[in-house]
Amino acid sequence: MKPYTTPKNLLLGPIMCDLDSLELGADERELLLHPLIGGVILFSRNFDSPKQLIQLTSEIHKLRQPALLIAVDHEGGRVQRFHDGFSQLPACGLIGKYEPIKEALLLSEHMGWLMAAELLSVGVDFSFAPVLDVGGTTSEVIGDRAFHVEPEKVSQFGQAFMFGMKEAGMTAVGKHFPGHGSVIEDSHFSIPVDHRPFKNINMHDLVPFKALIDAGILGLMPAHVIYSEVDKIPAGFSSIWLGKILRKQLKFQGTIFSDDLSMEGAKIIGDYAERTKAALEAGCDMVLICNNKEGVISVLDQMKASSNIKSQSCLEKMRGNFNDTYDDLKNKKLWQECYREIKSFLDKRD
Repeated sequence: MKPYTTPKNLLLGPIMCDLDSLELGADERELLLHPLIGGVILFSRNFDSPKQLIQLTSEIHKLRQPALLIAVDHEGGRVQRFHDGFSQLPACGLIGKYEPIKEALLLSEHMGWLMAAELLSVGVDFSFAPVLDVGGTTSEVIGDRAFHVEPEKVSQFGQAFMFGMKEAGMTAVGKHFPGHGSVIEDSHFSIPVDHRPFKNINMHDLVPFKALIDAGILGLMPAHVIYSEVDKIPAGFSSIWLGKILRKQLKFQGTIFSDDLSMEGAKIIGDYAERTKAALEAGCDMVLICNNKEGVISVLDQMKASSNIKSQSCLEKMRGNFNDTYDDLKNKKLWQECYREIKSFLDKRD
C-alpha cells in the first residue's frame, strides 16, 4: 500500500472493508486510517463472545474521528453472524407465513428491535437488513430470506421490521434493489440476468422498495443483477437504476451501499478499482469490498481521496444510537419480552 499522510480529522471514505480475525492487527490499523476507508463490515470470524466483540468495536470506533461505521449482515435465519450470547433469530420467511397477520407483523417489529438492540449493545452501528426481495421463485440466494411471495406483504413486514430497528436506535438498510427474488442464480457465484420488462419489475419487485422509501428508510443496497430490458450492467453499477429510477423517480435521499464487490456478479465491470469507480459514479455512497485484502489495497493505491458532501451527510445518519450496554440490555423488560416471544415462536417450529 502506498504511503500517505493521515489528516487529523478524517471524513468517512467511500470504502467499507473487513477484518481477518478477532482483533485488529497492526497492518489493519494502518489500513483503517486510510482516507478512503469509511467503515468495517464484520463476519463470524470476527466474533468469539460479546465481551470480545465489544472490545473490537470500541477499538475500531476510537481509531478515528469521526468514527468509522461498523456494520454486519445479521438478518436472521441462515444469515446471522453472531450466535453465542445473541438471540437466535428466525428466517424472515417463517414470520411471513405466521397467522394471524396482525400478530405476525408485531413479531416482525419485535424481531427488528431485538436484532438491532443486541447489535447496538456491542457497538455495531447497523445491520444490512431487512431483505425486501419478493419471494416465490427458486432463487438460490434469497429463498426463506424473503418475508413473503406477495409484494404488499413484503412491504408490510419490511416496514414493521424497520420500525422495530428504529425504535432500538438503528437505521435500516433494505436490500437488494430493485429485487433479487425473481432470478434463480446466486450473484455470489454467477451473473444473474433478469429479462423482464421494467413494467413487470415496477409492479412486482419494486413495490416493497417504494413503500419503505415512502416510510422513510435511510439505507438501500442494490443487487448485482442485470435487468437486461433496463440496462446492460448490474443495477449496482447502473446510473439508470441508481440515478434515474432510485434517486429521481422514487426520490430516495438516503445512503446507497453497494453489495460486495468481490462477488461474481460484480466482476463483469473489471478489476476492483474499476468496480469501485463504476459503483461510486453510478450513485453509490459507499462500496463493500469483502474477503480480498489485496483488492482493497489495489483500490487504495489507485484512487484519490475526495469528499462528497452529500454522501457524508447520508453516511452520518447511519450511526447507531448506543443506548444500553450489553448487560443493561439483558435486564430490560422489553428485551426479556421480545426474547421470550421470538424463542417461543422458534420452539413451536422445532
